[in-house]
Amino acid sequence: MVVRDGSYPFRGPSVTCSKGGYRPATDQLTVTRTYLHPMTDSELESEYEVAVVGGGPAGLTAALYTTRLGHDTVVINRGGGRAAMMLDTHNVIGVTEDVSGNEFLRTAQQQVQAYGADYHRDFVSDAERLEDGRIRLGASDAEVVVDHVVLATGFSDVKPDPPLPRTGRGLHWCLHCDAYMFVDQPVWVMGTGEAAAKVAMIMLNFTDEVDLLTRGDEPEWSEETDRQLAAHPVDIIHEDVAEIEKGEDGWLEALVFEDGRRRAYRGGFPMYGSDYNTDLAEQLGVELNDDGTVAVDDHGHTSVEGVSAVGDVVPGHNQIPVAMGQGAKAGIGIHYRLREYPRPLDEIESEGEVTTDQVPGISGRMRERAREHNADAAAPPVETGETSSADD
Repeated sequence: MVVRDGSYPFRGPSVTCSKGGYRPATDQLTVTRTYLHPMTDSELESEYEVAVVGGGPAGLTAALYTTRLGHDTVVINRGGGRAAMMLDTHNVIGVTEDVSGNEFLRTAQQQVQAYGADYHRDFVSDAERLEDGRIRLGASDAEVVVDHVVLATGFSDVKPDPPLPRTGRGLHWCLHCDAYMFVDQPVWVMGTGEAAAKVAMIMLNFTDEVDLLTRGDEPEWSEETDRQLAAHPVDIIHEDVAEIEKGEDGWLEALVFEDGRRRAYRGGFPMYGSDYNTDLAEQLGVELNDDGTVAVDDHGHTSVEGVSAVGDVVPGHNQIPVAMGQGAKAGIGIHYRLREYPRPLDEIESEGEVTTDQVPGISGRMRERAREHNADAAAPPVETGETSSADD
């Protein structure tokens, strides 16, 4: 587990609640709500082709792709995570803002299970390479052996000290998600590093009321950044926060500082860095970047064969659409490595041609689940064993 000092750009879910925003028509909302249902753990097999550790947008998308591409897949998720914190969903096209993080994730879990993946609520604490090249994952009450593992373990934001709450209304973690709501509104940015100074200046694109709060700590940003900051209309407040004021709805209204000053705010951004969940990656010998993220290629492959990583634990913008794209690319990349066919020429020369009794290449369990799912599709399945012509 690696802690990285804050650096811009940060990514991740918002912890906000938009008021007066777009609401879908009643029939749309009904369809969305009835699609959700409480999740139950699947009865796990002992072996899978793919295991996804983590149940955020990146991990669930990876599982969606590997499952629909015919690979036995299990998602093992401890629960929680940054996406689950969202009171609203922003910046996800096709998803209205009134959808909470938990609703968003429940829908995704239901989709993945509907296509045939198993879902298990548990914490994976151990990972090791076996002699046959596969990977064993040990959780609190389960153990599985897999051909390929996807680490979607994410990170935790380093929380500000009291009296600010660890999370809540008026505390925001994603500039890209929430800057929009601060247009012409007073906002604070908290921290002493380069990230805090940069974000404070960036917020001037949205409002002329930006305060940078160091809370009594010495600034750690560079001299160049200090000169840049001095040339922007950002108020730097060095006194610590003595108390917070909230409205009847629980939302932040103002901060009171130790010198008695009271400043009204719409909300703010703590910039204290990220705590990356890389324990499993380190156990498997995966290469990490200097900032603590897992090093990956364009399809999420790590330095270790059979191990991919996606989402907040890898470099890039911490955004749901970005995470979903990473999950999709990782799922496709895994399919390229695990699929049975086309069989390479050297194997054909040594083992012979592919016969009809060897196809399809997916497992019997996945084949059965796909047939069950597709039986409810609009088009009926085609009966095999008979031929027809246009003249019939």
